[in-house]
Amino acid sequence: MVILQLSLPISMDLQKNGSINGSARIRRKRSSKFHCTLPPRLFMSNSQQPQYPNLLFPSTNQSVAAILLEDGSQSKLYPLTKKISEGAIPIAANYRLVDAVVSNCINSNINRIYALTQFNSTSLNSHLSRAYTGQGLGKEGFVEVITAYQSLEDDDWFQGAADAVRRCLWLMEEYPVTEFLILPGHHLYKMDYQKIIEAHRNSRADMTIAALSAGREQDPNFGILSLNSENQVLEFRLKSDSEPITFVSVGFPPSSALLKCYSFWGSSLRKFTSEIQEESPVKCNDVAYREFSSMGIYVINRDIMVKLLREHFPKANDFASEVIPGAISLGMKVQAFLFDGYWEDMRSIEAFYLANMESTKKADMAFNSFFDKKSPIYTLPRVLPPTHVTDAIIIDSVIGDGCILGRCKIKGTVVGMKTRIGDGAVIEDSVIMGSDIYQMEDIRRSGMDRKGLDIPIGIGEDTQIRKAIVDKNARIGRNVLIINKDSVREGNSEANGYMISEGIVVVLHSAVIPNGSII
Repeated sequence: MVILQLSLPISMDLQKNGSINGSARIRRKRSSKFHCTLPPRLFMSNSQQPQYPNLLFPSTNQSVAAILLEDGSQSKLYPLTKKISEGAIPIAANYRLVDAVVSNCINSNINRIYALTQFNSTSLNSHLSRAYTGQGLGKEGFVEVITAYQSLEDDDWFQGAADAVRRCLWLMEEYPVTEFLILPGHHLYKMDYQKIIEAHRNSRADMTIAALSAGREQDPNFGILSLNSENQVLEFRLKSDSEPITFVSVGFPPSSALLKCYSFWGSSLRKFTSEIQEESPVKCNDVAYREFSSMGIYVINRDIMVKLLREHFPKANDFASEVIPGAISLGMKVQAFLFDGYWEDMRSIEAFYLANMESTKKADMAFNSFFDKKSPIYTLPRVLPPTHVTDAIIIDSVIGDGCILGRCKIKGTVVGMKTRIGDGAVIEDSVIMGSDIYQMEDIRRSGMDRKGLDIPIGIGEDTQIRKAIVDKNARIGRNVLIINKDSVREGNSEANGYMISEGIVVVLHSAVIPNGSII
């Protein structure tokens, strides 16, 4: 089976959402000392907040705003995140990881989306601004990128996910939404957010947390939920009761000051929470008491969000370790929404590799939204030529746009856009992320093909690559073997242009692998 994958224009099948409006916008706020650059919006704000609609629950495109939180500086996908953030990492040949989350919003009729970014965010900011500005979002919709900034009130970077949201509330309060939907910006899954919003409203909860259904692997980094038979969250913790709660940032590094005092604060909060639970017989008498893993997805009522971040926990930096346990301790109603679909949080290089391998298997694949016409994954429409294939053998693979494939063999592989593969090359079970430019003809014209710069971007003739990830713009010479010949599980050879993680060879961004190399 061969899949030649083309970019799906974001405007496809979106006429029902209304006319296309808007363009890339920049808002600037200046003072003599600070400089703040924020993306602007479709309408000018005024000093008076608009009134809420008369309807009890207006449609989600009017009443819900999504907040995308990007990953922090300590990514689990290093070295792929050496120059870009996790959300900007290419996947399945033509897409970026963040496209899955934004597409879930579009397919769920949520068209007001804020993306809060900070680390290595240039590529991500550019992609979001070009791919989604004013397209497919209706006349009042937008994807607004808010980068970390300094102001007269705060002269430091975002200190955590909760801190980032708190500092941007003034901007997000301009629209009369009733709920905020908080989303990690780098997970791969398909979810109809209208279902979790409906469950949130029907239960009259203050906050609803998406959780993996029973039987799924639990990742303590996102928190463990203890639920009763009505799916009410009785306890939210990051580790077992016998271990202290540790600060885990959902998107940004913790402040050093908070780390120094958090063991005391966390202990006090756990004691307060346990006392409340001891007074309530629900947990100990409920035979349906269960534990599930949080997905890091939260629906929070607008007024509750404001109270939690500005009044109750004005110094809190993190949702998972501070705000959510604090909300439960205050007696707020926190519900869980159980999700049983495919979900990958990209917690490792191996997880990212396997997710790409799944995209090559159209039949019975775990994540099929790349080929789902009803709820597709949108991305940046590109003007690229068709892939040119010269007597190549391609089996169970995904080929992106604008590739140049010689007389090579490709099996079980994702080949990203603008990839050049020379004659005689054999690529198996690998992820080739492609390149940003075409270079071969430029090198030939300049006469450099026999000099020091004779290795162009792409994969040279008679090279063999097996179970590897080749990052963008890598230059791999002729007669190279990238096969992990010594079966190494972990290895760091960044100076030579590659690393090995969980047995998978990762060739770094823009690395040069000389002719005849063996890895």
